[in-house]
Parts: sequence; structure tokens; C-alpha cells
Amino acid sequence: MRYEWMDEYLLKKRGVTRDFQPVWNWIRYHVGGKMFAAICLDSKERPYYINLKLEPMKGEIFRRQYEDILPGHYSDKVHWNSIRPDGEVPDDLLKDMLDESYHLVLEGFSRKRQREILEITCCGADCKACSCYGKNCQGCNELSGKVFHVPEGKTCPIYRCAVYRQHRTSCAGCRELPCEIWNTTKDPSLSQEAFEADLQKRMGRLKGAYEYDI
Repeated sequence: MRYEWMDEYLLKKRGVTRDFQPVWNWIRYHVGGKMFAAICLDSKERPYYINLKLEPMKGEIFRRQYEDILPGHYSDKVHWNSIRPDGEVPDDLLKDMLDESYHLVLEGFSRKRQREILEITCCGADCKACSCYGKNCQGCNELSGKVFHVPEGKTCPIYRCAVYRQHRTSCAGCRELPCEIWNTTKDPSLSQEAFEADLQKRMGRLKGAYEYDI
């Protein structure tokens, strides 16, 4: 197979797991327990197709452009496509198609479930590293933003803006990041220097999680 980078590329994505389905003889890649890509092996363990999901219209266009992109093998042929592993599909195009397949499957989950799968919060904070986690707070995702540092019954302003106002999964992709809301939710125990370092950490966690969430 010419796309030797594929396994490493996919396993670097957040929330991705891999297994082997012996009945089909497929190496499968999942996000949140749902398959978004597979390498189909023949009886000699050689790849003969790469299966992935695309928007139907885009799949049709690619099939017309490349003879090595075919309707999905043993799959729904409207949404799934098969790529010959030793064909002429450019590496960058295959990466784009794998990215889209990953995003399409991920977007099938609720926003809350997406954050759980990707192990991020709206603002990129690591709740499990907080001294309050498991004591007087169960975490942003678990509490739908009703965390310990806001008045009872209220929602964290960051969560409220991202999820309820902007209808996003998280703050990732927001052009105003870090915005005034982030600045006004500063932990008073942090110095300005420590706060700015924390902002950079949180933005780093969000970076790349939702390139499509704009």
C-alpha cells in the first residue's frame, strides 16, 4: 500500500481507536465507537480497498475524477467510498477525505458527547486536573456548564456563549478567541502572568479539535 502514513495519521486524531474485524478481515478506525475508515485486507493480508465516508455529492465528483475511487465496498454506496490503496489518488486528497469522514461521523453525536469523546471542555480547560473536580464540582461537560464557580442554577458564561448562543461544540474556531468573556472569567487566585499562560494552554488544547467548527 502506498499510503503507509495512514495508520499513524488516523491514530493521532482525538478520540480515535483501531480494531481488527476478523470476519471481514478489515482494520477499522472508530471515533466514539463508530467506524469512519477501514483498510480492507485480502486473504494474504494485503490491502485492497480503503473505505471512508463522504458527503454524497462530493463522493460522486471524486468518483468521476479518479478511477481509483469507487462506490463503497460492502458499504452504503451513497455515503461510503472505496479507494484503491496502490492507485493514483494524491496523498493530500486522501488525507482530506479521511478528515471529512472523521468529522462526518463525529458530527453525528450530540455536542456534549463530542466533547466527551475528544476529552475537551468548551474553553479547553482540563477539568480533571482541577482540585475541585470530584469534590464540589463534577466538571463542565457533566454539568452542562453549571460549574462550581457560577451562582447556583446559572451557566458558565463561556459555555453559554459557545453552546447556547453560537451553537458550537466549543470555543475552537472562534475568531475572537481569547475574547472578553474569557478575560472576565479569570481565576482570581492566578497572577496575570499565570492566567495568560493558562490561556495559552487552553487554546492549545482546542487547536485542531474542531477545524470545521467555524
